[in-house]
Amino acid sequence: MVLFLTIDAVIMNKLFFLILCFAGQHSFAQKDTAYPGITTVIKDYRIDVLGRKMAEYNESLAAGIRNAKGYRLMLLSTSDRKVAMKLRSQLLQLYPDQKVYMAFQSPYIKLKFGNFVERTDADKFRKLISAQNLVNSNIYIVPEIVEVKPEKNLDQDPL
Repeated sequence: MVLFLTIDAVIMNKLFFLILCFAGQHSFAQKDTAYPGITTVIKDYRIDVLGRKMAEYNESLAAGIRNAKGYRLMLLSTSDRKVAMKLRSQLLQLYPDQKVYMAFQSPYIKLKFGNFVERTDADKFRKLISAQNLVNSNIYIVPEIVEVKPEKNLDQDPL
């Protein structure tokens, strides 16, 4: 059995190498005929968006996001996916600095909102969301382990 795994690994490595060589020979860029020797690369704007998101993620790792005891708002528990997605998109548009968490626990989709360390902050957002009539049911404050971002020191000068 070990012999078959070794042969398969060798075959897979050769196949990967051939695909890589083939892709390298047939890749093209846009060439400007007015200026010979100059290659113009047209890139998709989504690459920059992805790069910014990756940079934010790396900064959050470097900043040391940690977990702590806190609170989230339980907004919705439904079996209707469309309703859950609609509420999720509304919350992300209204509060882009807060996170929305969706979890599927058969047969329900549960929607939770925010990372609040203090219960008073969670209660403030609960009142805001209730006043906007986004949720038809009660909004509960539930204790959970939440993500806590460290405070940035404003006195430090950047390098």
